[in-house]
Amino acid sequence: MKASELREMTNEELQATLRDLREELFNLRFQHAMGKLKNTARIKQVKKDIARVLTVLGERERGEKYGA
Repeated sequence: MKASELREMTNEELQATLRDLREELFNLRFQHAMGKLKNTARIKQVKKDIARVLTVLGERERGEKYGA
């Protein structure tokens, strides 16, 4: 998921995406703890996606220009 794609979303869509990503991260961590996770790299990818969403939301909250 690219930051440019996230910047095109509305705040409501970003909140929904964030909620979905956090739920996915929880499930991945649970699977990892149970020893059933095959693609452990997905955890890192989801964490980075969460950070991107939070960054875009933070930029909007501070009123920064997009892509600056």
